[in-house]
Amino acid sequence: MTTFQQQALRLHAEIVIERPAQVVWDVLADYGNDAAWRRGVTSMVPTPAGPVHVGTTTDEHMRVAGGRYHNLGVVTAVGPGLRFAWRTTSGADADGSRTVTPTAAGACLVHLELNVRLHGAQRLAAPLFRATLRRNLTADVERLRGLVESEAVTPRRSGARPTG
Repeated sequence: MTTFQQQALRLHAEIVIERPAQVVWDVLADYGNDAAWRRGVTSMVPTPAGPVHVGTTTDEHMRVAGGRYHNLGVVTAVGPGLRFAWRTTSGADADGSRTVTPTAAGACLVHLELNVRLHGAQRLAAPLFRATLRRNLTADVERLRGLVESEAVTPRRSGARPTG
């Protein structure tokens, strides 16, 4: 009997956003906002709602490359600084992190990391998965920047409109 080993796809994307790090973090660290900036996400329900904490769980429905996926996940670490890590518990075999680093006054660098492990016959489609996920991740950070820089985002903590 032949068995296939897993193959890991390690991807990342980063972008400078001309908004204060806390404003960007308030959007990025609330999974309830994901459908507004992540391609293919049709539903993302975090429990509890609001900013992530260690143990926050997610129920995600998405469409990628013509397929429908249902993934459950959990936040495994938060901090230091404006960073959190996550992993799936059901569905795709994946983990990653989101980080916001202040750069200049009123700006920050966002870094998204995604690691997906392909199993069995999925490995045969690895080049397609890699290209699709890379394209989507790059477009996701662009959409995030557009969303946050549009000034349509109101930080949840202060209730005030972002400035700067």
